[in-house]
Amino acid sequence: MADSTLQRSTAPGHELDELLIDAEADDDQVQHTPAPTQRSWLLLLGLVLVALNLRPALSSMAPLLGEVSRSLGLSASAAGLLTTLPVLCLGLFAPLAPRLARRFGAERVVLAILLTLALGIILRSLLGVAGLFAGSLLAGASIGVIGVLLPGIVKRDFPRHAGILMGVYTMALCLGAALAAGTTVPVSRYFDDSWAIGLGVWMLPALLAMLFWAPQARHGHGMHKVAYRVRGLWRDPLAWQVTLYMGLQSSLPYIVFGWLPSILIGRGLSPTEAGLVLSGSVIVQLLSSLGAPWVATRGKDQRLTIVVVMLATLAGLFGCLYAPLGGLWGWAVLLGLGQGGTFALALTLIVLRSKDAHVASNLSSMAQGVGYTLASMGPFAVGLVHDLTDGWAAVGWIFAAVGAGALVFGMKAGRALHVQAVSERV
Repeated sequence: MADSTLQRSTAPGHELDELLIDAEADDDQVQHTPAPTQRSWLLLLGLVLVALNLRPALSSMAPLLGEVSRSLGLSASAAGLLTTLPVLCLGLFAPLAPRLARRFGAERVVLAILLTLALGIILRSLLGVAGLFAGSLLAGASIGVIGVLLPGIVKRDFPRHAGILMGVYTMALCLGAALAAGTTVPVSRYFDDSWAIGLGVWMLPALLAMLFWAPQARHGHGMHKVAYRVRGLWRDPLAWQVTLYMGLQSSLPYIVFGWLPSILIGRGLSPTEAGLVLSGSVIVQLLSSLGAPWVATRGKDQRLTIVVVMLATLAGLFGCLYAPLGGLWGWAVLLGLGQGGTFALALTLIVLRSKDAHVASNLSSMAQGVGYTLASMGPFAVGLVHDLTDGWAAVGWIFAAVGAGALVFGMKAGRALHVQAVSERV
């Protein structure tokens, strides 16, 4: 894709459409893919159901983390590791997805990995501490693989509607996270305060998604197998600035997923109330995840919008941590608006800083692989600081340090430049 093409495609739908092109996809094949058919919409239903399962394993643990820790005798550091492990797996296992798709077909891989996701969810409810950590690892690895494959399937089968449908995909992610955060504790209470049932029940949506996805695994045709090589990306400073912004901003929402309910419980809320606050904050992200890229692409660069959404995120975090509880919902809404915008902009920057779709795809792999690995350190650091200080006040320093780093690299990544990398057909 020429530079002028990227410059003309300023609407966020076009930008996400370019971002989500599969690294192995052949350009001519993608451009001539037919418009969605009735069977395509059945595929879309399956995609939405699968996407709904990519966050509950992360957000369902947070409201019950205190009960799980007390029941199994976990220290705050061990609990921090428990919240870190799935996020770390998002980065470590993501590179496996393209290899598995080339060998077995993307649809078949998604079906198989949905099963491992369900097994991971139920395993962490059984077998004590060992099952808890093993199940969290398996669930995180499963989410990492599926999360890489679904955007490529959307781009391949809905090339004319990929931007819009990825908005639906993003909303399904947020909805799954919000549902798990808000209903896990009530489910646990209904079953005699059984945290194991509260966590394990999220296996059922994964099995439902398998049921609707099975026809795709039988009839799917897999990813295209034309490979492109991108040279110079890992040596480019701008690529690292985009990657570090992705990783640092991602660290804050995973801290929120893992620890915000515990922080609020420590401030006097009940587990149910804390879960609802997290759920509400995540739902609000639906608005800014669609709106922030649209606003950001109306100026000459994205730096101002990056500053606004990051400051909103930090203000919401500090408000939830320190401000009077009477205004908690206002701070939670501000936090959701900020975090929805920071994540959406991180994806948009990957496209805007790339000269063509193949560079964008490889930059996406670099930013998510390295970025999520970096992001996983945030929840662990919060648990460690809480363990050392026996309180939550000092956690604000982590918020400040991560937020400041994200602002620095976001300002650099937000400049209207391209990474100096070259794509060539192998």
